[in-house]
Amino acid sequence: MRLGAFLPHLGFAVMLALLSAGVVRLMIAFPMLDDPARRLATAHKVPTPKGGGLGIVLAFVAGMVVLYGTAQFARIADPAFIGTILAAIAIAAVALLDDLKDFRFVVKLAAQAGAALVAMASGLVVTRLALPWIGVVDLGIAGPLLTLFWIVACTNAVNFMDGMDGLVGGSLLVACASLCFIAAGQEAWFVYAAALFLTAGLVGYLPFNLHPARIFMGDVGSQFLGFILAVLAVACARFDTAQLSFLIVPLLLFAHLFDTGFTLLRRIAMGERPSTPHRTHLYQLAQRSGLSVHRVAAIHGGFVLFQAGLALAFPHLESWAKPLVVLPPLAVQLAWLAYVAHRVRREGLSWRAS
Repeated sequence: MRLGAFLPHLGFAVMLALLSAGVVRLMIAFPMLDDPARRLATAHKVPTPKGGGLGIVLAFVAGMVVLYGTAQFARIADPAFIGTILAAIAIAAVALLDDLKDFRFVVKLAAQAGAALVAMASGLVVTRLALPWIGVVDLGIAGPLLTLFWIVACTNAVNFMDGMDGLVGGSLLVACASLCFIAAGQEAWFVYAAALFLTAGLVGYLPFNLHPARIFMGDVGSQFLGFILAVLAVACARFDTAQLSFLIVPLLLFAHLFDTGFTLLRRIAMGERPSTPHRTHLYQLAQRSGLSVHRVAAIHGGFVLFQAGLALAFPHLESWAKPLVVLPPLAVQLAWLAYVAHRVRREGLSWRAS
């Protein structure tokens, strides 16, 4: 995309960022308070406003409404995308109610699965994957199951990682901006527009969430972001003409997925209920072991920058090399795990919820 074509998009993104910031400011002025006495998983000691992710949601929806009325190139009229946007609004609404009412995990899971099924019923399903060394594989009945699992898993991965000032907001800002750039280069215009709108919403939100945070994203932001990014991964796989791969978004979110996956499997192996509140994610243990909030958030920002570099290179790799792109971020995360485990042992911390 040429600079002259991008400048109007940038100007519109600035307007969306201002909308997001305005909504976040209102949420601070008229707060829904996050009470640390009720949540073991929070690292804060005093009640803090939450629901700041509403600014991200409204910026994204406003962008999509304008896109629907003005742009044909993005295929926004496709029922799959309309259904996806409606599903995303629905999950944001349920998550906002969760911020107010604090639903049980099973209710959240049901809402996420329902939203995923709406998107899938609209036609957004991974039906085949182009696998290097193997070729194109038709997934058959495994396609809908894989799509459902991925959307719910990604939604929860982002949600679970939103427990520290600036961590999710900063890292996803880098991830969404990178996805926007990659999609533009591959002429995947719907993915480009959606990633641009998410980037704008995060730009408006993040200054209020940097440590010490004036507001939290809340489930309305984290579940919405996880859901939209999961759907964009499916969109990348769905359109062969876009020349994007399903692996791009998981690669950008690799650190979040690794932390969530490792923590979930470890807790199950230790006999703990996965839905029980805790502070034993790797990023939480790193902070509890003595690393500052600023440093942990910066480390995760570094992870995403590294992963974004690999994602930018991914479309240009030879087919035989593409599966190997996950090895460098995996090595980085294993090194991070070893470092955190060393600090946990040195400080005498427990891996169990307490």
